[in-house]
Amino acid sequence: MIDFTNGSIFKLGRCDPAEIFDAIAPLLVPGERVLASFKTIRDFVVFTDKRLIAVNVQGMTGKKRDFSSLPYSKIQAFSVETAGHFDLDSELELWFSGLGKVKLDFKGQANIVELGQMIASYVL
Repeated sequence: MIDFTNGSIFKLGRCDPAEIFDAIAPLLVPGERVLASFKTIRDFVVFTDKRLIAVNVQGMTGKKRDFSSLPYSKIQAFSVETAGHFDLDSELELWFSGLGKVKLDFKGQANIVELGQMIASYVL
């Protein structure tokens, strides 16, 4: 499992879902849709209409991958922090039942409010 408490692992920037779709396609259930995707140099996070999938690419070749599936139904609370004038990064914190806090850091271009609205639509 990915160490989500260390936010510096993830400085995510928006990416085209087609770029990472082949890697997560075998994990998707019938009818599940990808809504947004974000990537670091190697790792990536995908928001579907059912869950968040975090992928930690490991090893020198990148063939070994850790897939963490976090269903929205287990979210107890969440927090969004928008970017400011000097701090250009935004944050999303999610508290999952049985797991604890998951923290994701996004580069300034991410629309964190839109992500918060999307999560609220599935959690509330």
